[in-house]
Amino acid sequence: MERLHSRLGLFSALPMLVVLGLCFLAPLVVVAAFSVMPRKVFDLAHLPDFSAYLVFFQQGYYKPLFWSLGMALVSTVILFVVCWPLAFGMAKVFRRFTLVLTVAVVVSLFVSENIRLFGWVLTLMKGGLIEGHWRAFTGEGFESPLYKVPIIIFGLVYVYFPFMLFPLAQGIAMVPDDARQAASDLGASKWQILREIDLPLAAPGIVVGSLLSFVLAAGALAESKLLGGQTVIVIADSVETAFTYGQDWPLGSALSMVLILIIGAMAIFGISRVDLDAIIGRKR
Repeated sequence: MERLHSRLGLFSALPMLVVLGLCFLAPLVVVAAFSVMPRKVFDLAHLPDFSAYLVFFQQGYYKPLFWSLGMALVSTVILFVVCWPLAFGMAKVFRRFTLVLTVAVVVSLFVSENIRLFGWVLTLMKGGLIEGHWRAFTGEGFESPLYKVPIIIFGLVYVYFPFMLFPLAQGIAMVPDDARQAASDLGASKWQILREIDLPLAAPGIVVGSLLSFVLAAGALAESKLLGGQTVIVIADSVETAFTYGQDWPLGSALSMVLILIIGAMAIFGISRVDLDAIIGRKR
């Protein structure tokens, strides 16, 4: 009977496996193949050629990678700190009002990321909405915060806010109220309850939200271009330049593969420590 259920499960999953193979694995294989082609020569006969990977170190492409990973890490930490109180309120306090907050956050996703970032550019630019009104009332202006690293991180936090908030709220909802109440009755402080009860039991939501936010922020491009004015060059910008202006597909593929391998290793490590059955509410 177990073998029959196993075969039926595999048969049921076969269409999805085919879709994942064609839409996810096949493009990765193509990119990996391009990354070991001779640079600027589309020749399968000379595979493998790792010169594109050598260029990654020789021409300093690791610097954009470090910028991307560093800003992604900082924005993820900020997102966690900002989203935790709101996610806790959504899961434990607001109750019916949670639906209103959810709709308010989700509606922002209906508008293109680029349009929302352009809105911030118009708001924060010299002579823009804020500086223009400030000058009208005080007669003095102030320096625009645009085209600096902090505003890029702000853009990452702003854009990827929902991707941390909702998994975090789901993780906090998994924490039993009885456990928190019992700890309080035994004399635990709020900090001890947070450290010993909330954080460990909400770990699946924390890991998923952090991974989503970090992965998306590490590959982000619009924030550095629109808000940062390319003050710093991120790895996604280097990949785009290699594929378009440089017409160096092996180099672009190699840069992509380096980012994919790093992000993939981190994602696998994080997911391996998450109880997915607990997240989706399925008991073993």
